[in-house]
Amino acid sequence: MADSFSKKENNKKKNKKLQDKQLRREDRKNNNNKGKSLDDMIVYVDVNGNFTSVPPHLQNREEDLAAAKKAKDTLENVDTEFTGTVTYTNEKGYGFITEDKTGENVFFHQGQLEHPISKNEKVSYEKESTVKGIRAINIQKLTNK
Repeated sequence: MADSFSKKENNKKKNKKLQDKQLRREDRKNNNNKGKSLDDMIVYVDVNGNFTSVPPHLQNREEDLAAAKKAKDTLENVDTEFTGTVTYTNEKGYGFITEDKTGENVFFHQGQLEHPISKNEKVSYEKESTVKGIRAINIQKLTNK
């Protein structure tokens, strides 16, 4: 007597599971992590908090600290006066300003506005570095003279 369709499907599934299990077993044998030395498994942390394979006594801490300080100083020195054009505003209270000199888009939020602004208006602003990137603060309309 012939097997029904569902029995054939169940047998196919069983065979597939057995093949997958056999492949996983062979993969575990081939990619065995046993026998690795302790040095291969250790990970160190550098001055900036990044993972590295270099032990602390071989790391160049002064150079790393100088590079981190330089990067921090450049982010802090971003707070100068800039001008730009409002290219996008949203009714939710945010928008973007395109900087005149570089063409860079800078995010702003309605809370940073002294007066309401609309699209295509010229503004002056300062930049602030945040976790999510650079944003505009102290935004003021430029008056045409």
